[in-house]
Amino acid sequence: MLVLAADQLAKYLALENLPFQEPVEVLGDFLSFYLTRNPGAAFSLGEEVTWIFTIALAGVAGVIGWLAATRVRSRLWAVTLGLLLGGVLGNLTDRLFRDPGFAVGHVVDFINTPWMWFFPGMSPAIYNIADIFIVCDMIAIALLVLVGVHMDGSRDRDRGRDDEESQLGAEGDQSAPGGAVAGSGNAFPVADADAGIPADERGLPPLSASEQLAVEEAAERQADEFEAEPETRRPGRDAEI
Repeated sequence: MLVLAADQLAKYLALENLPFQEPVEVLGDFLSFYLTRNPGAAFSLGEEVTWIFTIALAGVAGVIGWLAATRVRSRLWAVTLGLLLGGVLGNLTDRLFRDPGFAVGHVVDFINTPWMWFFPGMSPAIYNIADIFIVCDMIAIALLVLVGVHMDGSRDRDRGRDDEESQLGAEGDQSAPGGAVAGSGNAFPVADADAGIPADERGLPPLSASEQLAVEEAAERQADEFEAEPETRRPGRDAEI
């Protein structure tokens, strides 16, 4: 809203105080004002199809609003897209409400910086406050993408670490981040800690060393007795065991 207000105020002051299509020097060749109306895009391209640019600006504004409402969780992205939206709405306001009519209005341009243009044979661009924010914020978006900052606030290096922890856990074990999660949906599902323990023994304190030794000796005796009486085995399954 601040960008939109600044853009419309600057255009109002330009229309009230600058002569139409006459240069007004401010800082020599560094900065001058040249009030004009642009029915097309940059460099007056597409002057005969003004309505297309109106639709395009409305579409861009809609996409930015949708992203802000559904995807953006990063303060950097929120500020960048907010400033970009302000610039888009500044020029869209001109397209909708300025002469010669609704949806075909001409954008008010008045800022001229000849030193910024490096292509010979073409006149320098004349622009406005909204254009400045649009260009600067498109550059900012490109930088955010290049450095790997995502709309949800995460970064590429954070996502790589999260992927690793989801498989091996924060300590390198087989538990998922935030605690063990049982089930087959994870790369390393966590087994039930009570699996194989009789129901009446679950929750009991662990065996002492002597008790554990007694259990092992009893198991060995049962195994020896089983091996000594082959005729008691069931055919098939017990034979394989």
